[in-house]
Amino acid sequence: MVNSVRYGRVPKRSRELNGGTTPSSTDDTTTANTATTGAVAAATAAAIATVNSCDLRRVSTPGTPNTPQTPQMCSIASSPSELSGGCSATNNNNNTNNNGLGGPANAGVGGLNAQQLNSVENHDGMMASPATELSVYDVIMCVSQAHRLNCSYTEEQTRELMRRSLNVPPNGLMSSVSESLEFQKIWLWQQYAARVTPGVQRVVEFAKRLPGFCDFTQDDQLILIKMGFFETWLSHVARLVKDSTLTFDDGTYLTRQQLEIIYDTDFVVSLFNFANTLNVYGLSDTEIGLFSAMVLLASDRPGISESKMIARTRERITEALRVQIVRSRNASTQALQLMPALEAKIPELRSLGAKHNAHCGWLRMTKPRLPPLFAELFDIPMEDES
Repeated sequence: MVNSVRYGRVPKRSRELNGGTTPSSTDDTTTANTATTGAVAAATAAAIATVNSCDLRRVSTPGTPNTPQTPQMCSIASSPSELSGGCSATNNNNNTNNNGLGGPANAGVGGLNAQQLNSVENHDGMMASPATELSVYDVIMCVSQAHRLNCSYTEEQTRELMRRSLNVPPNGLMSSVSESLEFQKIWLWQQYAARVTPGVQRVVEFAKRLPGFCDFTQDDQLILIKMGFFETWLSHVARLVKDSTLTFDDGTYLTRQQLEIIYDTDFVVSLFNFANTLNVYGLSDTEIGLFSAMVLLASDRPGISESKMIARTRERITEALRVQIVRSRNASTQALQLMPALEAKIPELRSLGAKHNAHCGWLRMTKPRLPPLFAELFDIPMEDES
């Protein structure tokens, strides 16, 4: 079994940033881009293999059958070697000289130097201490790298994407309009699920590399992944939602009309409104990574046991996004308005996630053939299940 996702408790790891021990984000991004393109099938197989060792339905989404009174789950965790490229929220931030601020290792977040760090104000308008500023910098660096390594919707990976449509094949056996519509809906859901499923593995790897994530309880880790996946994925794919189409990372796209067959008109209108607004903000890959980390670290998910710990971790991510926005936009008026606007989008995203789960109810009744991991994630019974 592939070890990219392992279940069990893992001790907290710290990420060393000294000298040549940490590759630049540019090198990591290039490597990841090459590996991801050739290993989508392998990553999907690894994720599906994981299902054999841990039943995701033991953490059912609220409102679906099988929801337990007390969630009992396995934890998504990493081996020490897998975490060597990640970082922890408790990094040693006193190595200012060794970290080489403003050098090549910091290119992924715009070459932030010590003088710039000292000029950044926190959200209360007070000057933050050097240690706090370096901690924020480490969070930005860590999340940016995690996003670029594990998201297939970055600007670089989608820049030259060749788009192609998905056309429903004809079926002469359909004797009525309703049968034809159901056939189209099943086929479109299958195409949709096949292209969403590889993203599950990527979101898992992204989460494992967020500062502090592997310090959460095993149950909390899986609750955050399972209940936050669709919202996190949507914040990534939003970049390719335009011209009344939603384009996947392989270049295929669904039209608005096809999405309305899968869902309904109201849901699709809300989805396009969310994506179009997010695109207007012009977020960089680093900012999208930080925003999606905020989305994933929702301490109020049902079943969470250590909500305060998750909330503190999320606040560090929020502060990092605030600093990144102000820094990248030179403290402009737009920068000061952007952070509240982004925070206001999260309830809208949560609503879309809840509605998506409700639409999966149709799949739970019809039980079409779907990728096993997709079915596990959204509590959809398989065809051979009673």
